Amino acid sequence: MTDEPLRVLVVDDQQLVREGLTALLDLTDGVTVVGAAGDGARALELVAERKPDVVLMDLRMPVLDGIAATAQVRDRFPDVAVVVLTTYADEESIAGALAAGARGYLTKDAGRAEIGMALRAAVAGHSMFDPVVSARLVAAMNRPAQPPARDRLPDGLTQREAEVLGQIARGRTNAEIAAALFVAETTVKTHINNAFAKIGARNRTEAAGYATRHGLD
Repeated sequence: MTDEPLRVLVVDDQQLVREGLTALLDLTDGVTVVGAAGDGARALELVAERKPDVVLMDLRMPVLDGIAATAQVRDRFPDVAVVVLTTYADEESIAGALAAGARGYLTKDAGRAEIGMALRAAVAGHSMFDPVVSARLVAAMNRPAQPPARDRLPDGLTQREAEVLGQIARGRTNAEIAAALFVAETTVKTHINNAFAKIGARNRTEAAGYATRHGLD
């Protein structure tokens, strides 16, 4: 680390959030915002142009989402760190961001001091997570090992789609399934739509019957 200000690129698809984060970081000692982008594709262009030390990256964005953009930043600009700042703290989002190379993961409840510390830690090669994310990571590590996945699932179902169908067969709502699987409710809806298309189910009753017949429950 040097005495030079930390050069930060802000990436978020909401203009109000981008402007708010820029103003917030401009009040942070030792930090300067060198640009702001509304999607991952524009972020990559600005990383090449502005050469930031670290990118403060949202996840859910149009054109190119934050996880894909993080992976490309780490691949094309290995000296640039990425810290995720997002509304989402579900396990799949966290795992995806960390696998893509993010060095920090904060929710949008984080304050200016916490964001500043996370940015500096990332540039120094360290990781920082807010308490919600840390709790998710600990829970994932302490979760009992799942039994081996079935070698062959019917109709091209993925393991996660099969799990969701099993939950439907148990009469659980989307919110209950999301809580049980540590994913966002929107993710559950996506799995349900994909599974229904594969098995030809028109409603939850048909899906539950399918799950029972194939031993997915």
